[in-house]
Amino acid sequence: MSTSTAPTSTRDVVDAFFARFGEGDVPALLDLFDDGVNFEVAGAPDVPWAGSRTSKDEIAAFFASFGQHLTPAEEYVVATTVVDGDHAVIIGHNRFGVLATGKSFTNHFALHITAADGKITGYRMHEDSHAISEAFTS
Repeated sequence: MSTSTAPTSTRDVVDAFFARFGEGDVPALLDLFDDGVNFEVAGAPDVPWAGSRTSKDEIAAFFASFGQHLTPAEEYVVATTVVDGDHAVIIGHNRFGVLATGKSFTNHFALHITAADGKITGYRMHEDSHAISEAFTS
């Protein structure tokens, strides 16, 4: 899917999200988020991207935090995507190094995205916060 094509279905939104994320096109990525998005990433306090966000500036800072704290992905696999109406669940894993500690982590994740009218209205990441937190600990 081209980033110039506006997504319409939930599957289109998910495909556009991963295409834009993979390209590092943060402005186009932010265009996918609804102004009232419910954005939540649970995790330990030492994980910089954990927490709730509501504004596009906060979401932009979330995506920027990866480059500030992590090496480029050593591996990033989206294994399964299940779409049911407005809901999508994406299951996968990734591997990154932490710049501050030199440690790496493998993160198995499930991402729950809800979409309406071509926009992400809900973003809830479930990840291996223990493995990530351990990699951030000196």
